[in-house]
Amino acid sequence: MKKLLLGVALLFAITTTNAGNDKGKWTGFISDAKCGVKGAKASHADCAKKCIKEGAATIFVVDKKVYTISDPKKVEKFIGQKVVITGEIKGDKLEVESIKKAPAV
Repeated sequence: MKKLLLGVALLFAITTTNAGNDKGKWTGFISDAKCGVKGAKASHADCAKKCIKEGAATIFVVDKKVYTISDPKKVEKFIGQKVVITGEIKGDKLEVESIKKAPAV
């Protein structure tokens, strides 16, 4: 019984070590924290730029989920645009490895 519990504990420890970290590629909008999800559209670009200039955090919106950008300088040329980001999500922060404008649909 002790070996079984030890095995289960070890398995749990291994599977939770990277909990909350997710590497991948996502498509969404670069926007501002003031408007959040409702700012995830191209028509919001000017407002997002203004709000970020006034101090609002730069965010990445994928569907209805919002992630803060760990290094906003990497995405500043893309504010208000639909983009494809490759990187790693740690909790609610996104570390951007690469970013490009999303193809038109």
